[in-house]
Amino acid sequence: MNYLGAIISLLFVFIAGRLLLKRFNPHAVLLVSGLLMLIIAQILNYNLPELKDSTGFSGFDLFRYIKESFSKTNAGVGLMIMAIGGFVAYIDKIGASDTLVYVAMKPLSFFKKKPYIAASLVIPIGQLLFTAIPSAAGLGLLLMASMFPILVNLGVSRLSAVSVITATTAFGIGPASAITARATSIAEIDTVLFFLNYQIPLVLPLSFIMMITYYFVNRYYDKKNGVDKEVHEIEKKEFKAPLIYAVIPILPIILLIVFSKIFNLFSVPISLDTTTAMFISLFIALICEFIRTKNIKEVFNSLQTFWNGMGNIFKTVVTLIITADIFAKGLISLGFIDGLLDLSQNIGFGAVGIGVVMTVMIFLASMLMGSGNASFFAFGPLVPKIAKQLGVESTQMLLPMQLSASMGRTVSPVAGVIIATAEIAKVSTLEIVKRNLIPLAIALLVMLLYHFV
Repeated sequence: MNYLGAIISLLFVFIAGRLLLKRFNPHAVLLVSGLLMLIIAQILNYNLPELKDSTGFSGFDLFRYIKESFSKTNAGVGLMIMAIGGFVAYIDKIGASDTLVYVAMKPLSFFKKKPYIAASLVIPIGQLLFTAIPSAAGLGLLLMASMFPILVNLGVSRLSAVSVITATTAFGIGPASAITARATSIAEIDTVLFFLNYQIPLVLPLSFIMMITYYFVNRYYDKKNGVDKEVHEIEKKEFKAPLIYAVIPILPIILLIVFSKIFNLFSVPISLDTTTAMFISLFIALICEFIRTKNIKEVFNSLQTFWNGMGNIFKTVVTLIITADIFAKGLISLGFIDGLLDLSQNIGFGAVGIGVVMTVMIFLASMLMGSGNASFFAFGPLVPKIAKQLGVESTQMLLPMQLSASMGRTVSPVAGVIIATAEIAKVSTLEIVKRNLIPLAIALLVMLLYHFV
């Protein structure tokens, strides 16, 4: 195999990383780097990602990738993130966020003296929610609306709070997960069986390890940075909203769990996605505001806050996800993934060695591209053939690979969940990655030892 493209792509990764560390505009760095890689791939006659509708001229097709990325993102995860961003802005305006914090702080006052324990407990709770709400960015932003203000008021820093919230998406498991669906399809095994017999026994000890490591890592960084507390004295605020408003921030989560395909609580199946749940919750909030204020004009005018929130998320978060997508396309077009695949098959290791190498490479690929799905979907289909040659079950190799894909995403500065939560928390994506790197690296090492040794 010609490794020239893979080497060039690694060079671009290094340059882009340096520029980001020097605080160059990330949108520009990712977009320009991605386009340059696509141009070089064209010159070298590499296979570029397929376009749905080519312009007919290869030079213009480079910019068609941007257009199609906008279309794909805005129609899917982009709209979802914008809807959540608008909802977060609206519940803050009407006082629902403060009300939730006020109500939650009463039973959680015990953790005032142990705030980092409370932060660590978010990880297993969020992981449980992640099985029902399998969108990393979606769940991350929902927890930013509900758990983030509570954690900050308990006494942890904003960075500590957002780090444990992103950590809840570190393991893409459960029947509703796209990575799980792909893994079970490749292994030809029942999804629920894979979830119960393979994923849960491995993820439980890993979640416990992460709780411990996040406790010490966050406490260390907060002490090092001189952050003792960033507590907002919610108790001293004069509430304009009734206490029942505390339900509004968590209403989308309740809706998504109640109508989840996992539970099938209704005889007639009801499918509810995150974006729809956000709009339902918004209109319930509007009705509550009308009942409280009795002023229809004021309620209608308040809706502008929602649209403004959506717009703010679009110009900061969604556009960055789109430029990151172009960057990932550039890496793929230069043979970055193919190079890793070829290397993994020619190292000469046995089943354990190849399993470890492919697991680590998927982790790194997800970290670079910001997408667990992209890396696993590229590597996964090769497993049955490799497993057959080595005389092992496909599940033995697929399980750690699919977990490392979502783990790598959690330490990627260009991942949607990192970008979106960082914007809401007003913190740096690189600072979140710094908090996440040690716990996730330890979890990856423990997973490899636990599963393969």
